[in-house]
Amino acid sequence: MSIEQTIGNKTFEVTKDLIDSLTILIDEKKVGEINIALNALHPSDAAELLSNLPEQSRSDLFLLETIELKADTIVELNNTLQKDILNKLPANAVANILNELESDNVLKIVSNLNKEKKLEVYEKIPLKEKQLIEEVLNIYPEDSAARLMQTEYCAVSPNWTVGETIDYLRENEDLPKEFLQIFIVDNFGKLIGSVPSSRVLRNPRNIKMDNIMDRRPVLINGDLDKEEVGNLFEQYNLVSAGVIDRNKKLIGMITADDILTVVKEEGEEDVLKLAGVQDEEVTDNAFKITKKRFIWLLINLFTAVIASRVIGLFDDNIEKVVALAVLMPIVASMGGNAATQTLAVTIRLLATKELTTDNLFKIINKEFCIGFLNGLFFSIISALFVFFWFYDFKLSILIGISMIINMIFAGLSGIIIPVMLEKYKIDPAIASTVFVTTITDVIGFLSFLGLASFVLGI
Repeated sequence: MSIEQTIGNKTFEVTKDLIDSLTILIDEKKVGEINIALNALHPSDAAELLSNLPEQSRSDLFLLETIELKADTIVELNNTLQKDILNKLPANAVANILNELESDNVLKIVSNLNKEKKLEVYEKIPLKEKQLIEEVLNIYPEDSAARLMQTEYCAVSPNWTVGETIDYLRENEDLPKEFLQIFIVDNFGKLIGSVPSSRVLRNPRNIKMDNIMDRRPVLINGDLDKEEVGNLFEQYNLVSAGVIDRNKKLIGMITADDILTVVKEEGEEDVLKLAGVQDEEVTDNAFKITKKRFIWLLINLFTAVIASRVIGLFDDNIEKVVALAVLMPIVASMGGNAATQTLAVTIRLLATKELTTDNLFKIINKEFCIGFLNGLFFSIISALFVFFWFYDFKLSILIGISMIINMIFAGLSGIIIPVMLEKYKIDPAIASTVFVTTITDVIGFLSFLGLASFVLGI
């Protein structure tokens, strides 16, 4: 199957045939055909194809001198690949890519250049653009709103008329390619309002912007964390918003397409962190991924030893009643699953700032009730199951009581541990799972085997 044939499909999919076709073209150095094939694809599809190429073929591709890729294709690559590719390309090629992009994507590209390559590229771009890039990179942290914004925006005076504004939009070549919001600023450049572009087009030319602007725009500080920016866009249903500096002066704008990427990345990051996995790319090699996962698996090993030591305290009881060894994983497993449910909800509440000091105890109390009710229901089910399995009434009572205890502790640990980690500036998404799992295992084994000594008289 040729690349051209695959491009004609309505739904793009990276297939082995497609990868093999491109690999052959790279091996044969057919640059013209490669350029035609890749540039016929949507940038995100081209980026996906490049990401799935064998590492050697990808390296060979970017060593071809006349290779031409859309700047948007480079933007769509993951960070690891982007860094690798950009630092291999000649400075002229990187400068040409920057010239085709709006400032928000320029910042992302420059952030992925090593120091030597950055200096080479700076020699190829205008001084004003270089100063603007360095100003943002030096003042604002990596995950801040300013790193998401584009510095091109449309801002006019409140005293302008609709007609003057429309003429300005038509004649000014420095405006962004696409924008939905026109910002209103005072004489000092401070953001005081905004007007949807559609409202400008639908009003008479003699109407002043002051009369049609929204006077309470959502202001986003440049140093605000990007996750917080995503929450603001969701809370106020924004399509774009102005970014301001510490003096309330307008310095850029953020659009919804950038926020969609942020929300997606943050969601994926939290899910991965809950499993003790983070910052992995499909292009990472096995050794690099092993290093990232090792630390949390090591911590999990130590916590598992703690749970095993608890079991060891009751080895005599287990020897006397073999059924205990068969049943105790049920209690621990149910507690672990219940804790994971609470943990997932808590991580989301913390991320969206819905969990506050004011409602913390209310939510803890609710989780206690949920744990008790779930424990009660499952204690009845488990007790009946065990009775008809072993025909032992005491054993049924034992597992029922243990189930209630562990489900309550599971719910409480699923909320208290991430809140405590958040308080001490430790990321609860990545650190909570190991500790919550340990607590549910220890409480599960301790309650089940400890109660066995009393209930069964052993």
